[in-house]
Amino acid sequence: MIAAEDVSYGYSDSVVEEVSLAADPGEVLAVIGPSGTGKTTLLRLLALFDPPDTGRITAEGRDVWELPDRERFEVRQRIGFVFQDRSLFSTSVAHNAAYGLSVRRSWRERARRWLSGIVGEPSVPPEVLDALETVGLEGKVDRPARSLSAGEAQRVAFARALAIGPDVLLLDEPTSNLDPRNTAVIEDAVLAARDRDIAVVVATHDMQQAGRIADRVAVLLDGTVIEQGSADRVLETPDDERVRGFVAGELVY
Repeated sequence: MIAAEDVSYGYSDSVVEEVSLAADPGEVLAVIGPSGTGKTTLLRLLALFDPPDTGRITAEGRDVWELPDRERFEVRQRIGFVFQDRSLFSTSVAHNAAYGLSVRRSWRERARRWLSGIVGEPSVPPEVLDALETVGLEGKVDRPARSLSAGEAQRVAFARALAIGPDVLLLDEPTSNLDPRNTAVIEDAVLAARDRDIAVVVATHDMQQAGRIADRVAVLLDGTVIEQGSADRVLETPDDERVRGFVAGELVY
């Protein structure tokens, strides 16, 4: 489990302020709220890109930023992140999907796999093939990534994060500007990750999407979680008046 405990972070003003939430294995937590309210910043804190100014980010109850560098690095290796900007290399689909897995291997393991490829063993790791199958791209392993549509490229980015076998998967608006078909594939992949006992955190402003895939919902407004609970309760009968307005489609700032 990864959790934020009374976390604040910002520069002159707090972008995230006194946020507490946790992602449990085998569940999807949707962090919803208007654009600019701190969702991406919160994901970056959970991903251990930056330490919080105050509060704690914990993994299995341990303050990650108090761990020795090597142990914190090991925690970070168990976290997958899918950004809004998919940033693929100009290589094959398989190479892109395998990148996260390859950089997590030791130099010795990389050399062994390279030599295995020379003598004819499969060059695409089974974890990568499985991840590409999860997003429906198993038939495009050798396709150049530059030839993919935007939706297919985002599916490759998802496969890249899934192939490492993460304990935690963080998704930042993973279906933004995608067509319904690619959106459905990504949502199915999120549920498949949950079924693998991965803790999934999805930042989204799409409340309908949260209703389709989330077990729990946290509503972030002005950098603060103002309500959280089961998806059904928060989206259908929220307690907070501001959440009721947001769910009803009113602009909330």
